[in-house]
Amino acid sequence: MQVNFKKFKAWQKNFLSRRPHRSLKLTRRRDYVRKLELPGYIAFTHYVTKTVWSYKKLFLGLAALYLVLFTLLVGLASQESFTTLSESLMQTDESSEEGDFSPIAQAGALFYAIATVGLTEAPTEAQQVYTVLLGLLVWLTTVWLLRNKLAGHKVRLRDGLYNSGSPILPLFLVGLVLVVQLVPILIAFIAYGAANNSGLLESGVESMLFWIVASLLGLLSLFWVTSTLFAMIIVTLPGMFPVKALRSAGDLVLGRRIRILLRWLWMSLVVLVFWSIILIPMILLDLWLNSIWPVFSNVPLIPIVLAMLGTISIIWVSSYVYLLYRKVVDEHAQ
Repeated sequence: MQVNFKKFKAWQKNFLSRRPHRSLKLTRRRDYVRKLELPGYIAFTHYVTKTVWSYKKLFLGLAALYLVLFTLLVGLASQESFTTLSESLMQTDESSEEGDFSPIAQAGALFYAIATVGLTEAPTEAQQVYTVLLGLLVWLTTVWLLRNKLAGHKVRLRDGLYNSGSPILPLFLVGLVLVVQLVPILIAFIAYGAANNSGLLESGVESMLFWIVASLLGLLSLFWVTSTLFAMIIVTLPGMFPVKALRSAGDLVLGRRIRILLRWLWMSLVVLVFWSIILIPMILLDLWLNSIWPVFSNVPLIPIVLAMLGTISIIWVSSYVYLLYRKVVDEHAQ
């Protein structure tokens, strides 16, 4: 028992030496400000995109393989659901007293419905397992390929597929931690839906209290996720364990959390803009083709585009997180 107490004291001393913050105490600026010089938001986004495009043969092959496996194991989004959404929107447009919606407004409404409601029905347990497994493998393969390519090694897609999967269990455990950390913001979204339906948000004081609590829940999730995304990169290193990866990621973002969090928010905004730029014109094209050839409504154009966008987004996001991690590590080493 005495030995365990000594180990705990040693762990506590090590932790306090690495983390200068103390609860309910003012931390001196000299103890928590850490230098972090990164390229601008647009410049770094261009750098990530240029890096991925420079190895386009590898990542296009990875995207094609993932798309085929996802289609076979999980399936595409429901074309029937998209047709139902389109018909519901048209009926709402016809019954509206304000006049007809423009095609762009219809496409925007469909894009919003797809982003919020989705086109897929409740997935089965097998589909959920395959989705998580394929997502982890794409993340691992992307990080492995980038790490070796930037190190100057000549590798092929086959090498990444065969050699990158060993840390899948540690990555899965870190992913579970990420899901748990997102629970507060999920509670905030569920509470918003319930409060909106019950009319709670119409009251001034009650609405203000709700937004204060919801904001605190969202900030709590963002505070945790900021370091966990780096942990999903660190855990892919050979011999790395999930707890050690989480601890190392927390030390890495110490004193830089807000600046790194802004990068994650920018990354999410870039993905959203990319989806809107691609998906809205495709929805317009699908609506136009359906108006000319009604039989075209059976062609799953939008589900195929959604699968392609999802594949590209996973590869680009994992590349963004890995390259930002390298920038922060280089700055930390200096």
